Amino acid sequence: MNHPLVQQIANTAVPPDTLVLWGLGQMGLIVKGPDGLIVIDPCLTDYVAELHGDFWRRAFEPPLPPKALAGIDYYLVTHEHEDHFDLRTAAAVRQASSEVHFVAPGWCAPLCAQLELTEQEWSVPPVLQPMMLSGTSCLLTALPAAHYLPEKDAQRGHRWLGYLLQWNGVTLYHAGDTVFFEGYFDMWQALPAPDVAMLPVNGRDWFRTRKGIIGNLLPDEAALFCREVPAGLLLIGHNDLYPNNTIPWAHVAASMERHAPRQPWKYLQPGEMLMVTARQSAGNGGADL
Repeated sequence: MNHPLVQQIANTAVPPDTLVLWGLGQMGLIVKGPDGLIVIDPCLTDYVAELHGDFWRRAFEPPLPPKALAGIDYYLVTHEHEDHFDLRTAAAVRQASSEVHFVAPGWCAPLCAQLELTEQEWSVPPVLQPMMLSGTSCLLTALPAAHYLPEKDAQRGHRWLGYLLQWNGVTLYHAGDTVFFEGYFDMWQALPAPDVAMLPVNGRDWFRTRKGIIGNLLPDEAALFCREVPAGLLLIGHNDLYPNNTIPWAHVAASMERHAPRQPWKYLQPGEMLMVTARQSAGNGGADL
């Protein structure tokens, strides 16, 4: 497809010790490494509003149509909510990228069934066990999350996940939807500090909760994360796509200034490209996925 963003993705070279990112809005992210292309939680349609009404109408058009996402190697899903597992986006990407492999929590099995994914086309990652993504040099570790509480059962495993990617010398943390929970920061003691961390920072409050809207991190919590986990760059996500579920950006800036004034941070505009360089080695390898 002759779309400017598609051309940019295709033509951008990935230098050593670098990953190239493109923001898609909400928690959507494209990650390009030297030997693969990964998309995480893309929401590129108005699927949520179609299901739940105009309260969930998008604030902006997607930076590219989902059918333009060709050549995707891995499609990572953090959980089953429609703004993270948009079935219309997923179906279009699957059609455009014949070799794409989906990685998702076991709780997403009914949605994977709707997409008619075979056992070879999707898998559930083991939590806290590094896995090589076959065909790439990317080491993926699924991390537990809590939206609001950790949820797990014997059949489906963890409901909410984040992903740690160690690739081309760069460590990237995509938190999915989460709040902090007992053991969260203890978990990081055994993990490499991320060169870049993308956190969901749209807050939470009683007024949204009573409407069934599950919130995420408060700005102060996101800033304090950087004092517990020394991230190279903090990306603020989940605070743009749905105006009824956002907080003022001034609140984020004030929290960063108060708690982490020396911490680099930014909001990645939809379609914006960002090259992230490594601060440290990517760590040891693991089994194949």
